[in-house]
Amino acid sequence: MNIKELLPIGTVVLLNDAEKRLMIFGIKQTDNNTDKEYDYIGVLYPEGNLGEDGQFLFNHSDIAQVFYEGYRDEEREEFIEALTNFYENEA
Repeated sequence: MNIKELLPIGTVVLLNDAEKRLMIFGIKQTDNNTDKEYDYIGVLYPEGNLGEDGQFLFNHSDIAQVFYEGYRDEEREEFIEALTNFYENEA
């Protein structure tokens, strides 16, 4: 997935085959148990963070619907640019 297409934190989504919405609170997260990287980590909406058992790793392709898109500003754009450079130099 193109880094610049990542949704901002605060975005509320529904995943494929899910009944409950999630709010994205992090991007480009790694599962500590498998070292697999995911596009996002989210928590139940509207409940929020209920601990590790209530945090879900998922990819952009898992999203069925976007209900609300989070905040974007210049600081986020600078972060996305730095993240893009990091992944380009890693390859």
